[in-house]
Amino acid sequence: MAATASPDEQPQPTYGNWRRPKTGGLGNLGIGPSILLILGLAVVMLTTLVSRTAAVVLGLLLLLGLLPLAVRDKHGRTLLERIGTKMAWRRAERRGSALYRSGPLGRTGYGTAQLPGLAARSTVMEAGDSYGRRFALITYPSTSHHVVVLTTEADGAGLVDQRQVDTWVAHWGGWLASLANEPGLVGCSVTVETAPDTGQRLRTEVESQMAADAPALAQQMLTEVLEQYPVGGASITTRIALTYSGAPAAGRPRRDADAMAVEIGLRLPSLTDGLAMTGAGAARPMTATEIAEAVRVAYDPAVGPLVEQARAEGGTGITWDEAGPLAADESWDSYRHDSAHSVTWCMAAAPRGEVLSSVLTGLLAPHPDIDRKRITLLYRPHDPASAAKIVEDDKRDALVRAGSSPRSQAATAAELQAAEQTAAEEASGAGVVRFGLLATATVADPDALPRARAAMEGLAGPARIRLRPVWGTQSAAFAACLPIGLVLPAHLLLPDSVRASI
Repeated sequence: MAATASPDEQPQPTYGNWRRPKTGGLGNLGIGPSILLILGLAVVMLTTLVSRTAAVVLGLLLLLGLLPLAVRDKHGRTLLERIGTKMAWRRAERRGSALYRSGPLGRTGYGTAQLPGLAARSTVMEAGDSYGRRFALITYPSTSHHVVVLTTEADGAGLVDQRQVDTWVAHWGGWLASLANEPGLVGCSVTVETAPDTGQRLRTEVESQMAADAPALAQQMLTEVLEQYPVGGASITTRIALTYSGAPAAGRPRRDADAMAVEIGLRLPSLTDGLAMTGAGAARPMTATEIAEAVRVAYDPAVGPLVEQARAEGGTGITWDEAGPLAADESWDSYRHDSAHSVTWCMAAAPRGEVLSSVLTGLLAPHPDIDRKRITLLYRPHDPASAAKIVEDDKRDALVRAGSSPRSQAATAAELQAAEQTAAEEASGAGVVRFGLLATATVADPDALPRARAAMEGLAGPARIRLRPVWGTQSAAFAACLPIGLVLPAHLLLPDSVRASI
């Protein structure tokens, strides 16, 4: 008689097989430089028929031109990208773009404190969904993007059975896959922010429920709780930003903010209901004031207690034009904004191999050396048509590299096997989503930045994520890490197709 394993003895599911799409090329070169190399060699060969000296000169120029595209660092960035970033930063310093001043003595119109950088021209309006809930719609005119932000009350994994956690992860994967069928959706971001708990919310709740004729012992106990409980505590918030495009498409004209508000309002109920089974808890759209408050506190953490106190007394009245910083100074490796200093990292490589569902627990948890920590997962789902093309192209390119790569046979065989597995999973109905990660550490004292850097880099190890500081673009990365739905590829000069071929 064969013994069966009990439910508690079932192996814990693992997750992996993340792949970065690559174009077929020669060595470290992309498809574009590889074609240029082949054409250049052909020209050099023809030039030898006329002059060997000219052929040698052309060959050297060809090698020097392709060398910045062939040399890559450990993060996969080419020498040309690093040189371009350094040149862009020096140009920004000369033009004064690294400094930002707003308010009555600043350079913004009407003395407002609008957001700097990529979100400078953004506007916010309020609308209602089919459930009657008010929601804010952030509009970026330069890209015709419209963003709605959801706030959730995540349940957390404490004292939760592992089987329930696996169920949450499965439904979260299904929810992400369903975004590929959302018309016009171009991006989704999940922001988990940890900050010191001021205790204002607890104080408001207790004082509103305390009876005037309560026993003295009960009142004394609640008073002690209010004084001692918030000390050393942390507040954890989770927000999800959904970015839709109002740009014209086949058979569809350009849609303005009003039209997008109606369309998004009809979809919000199903999107929030779908999050119920993912462990996100009750999800609801955020209002314009709530988003403005969150952004205001992110740029100036010192006003956090004042914002909570004003919210408890009836509301802050903060508008989108007042959500930005009054002063911000961007340096090569950090960002100073109002009362705080921040450093932002991006994910250079996803975890290799298989990981457990708890792989990001340490990275998301509060840390004593970081006053405020913000982790943002960026998703870009592909529709079924483009997903099939992506995985098939990746499989074909893996076959080409397996036949021409000088690397070990084990590495190329593993890469080909992973590409074939991805194609098989997509063919069986799985979704394809590009993802990235941004991490921001904020401290009040600039002398605490070295400890914050060491703490964040130490947290990346157990999470099996390779983090890289966002050199020279700290302000843009800080804004992208906020729950305001910025899709960074849409703000680049070169489109994704051109950058991928390089």
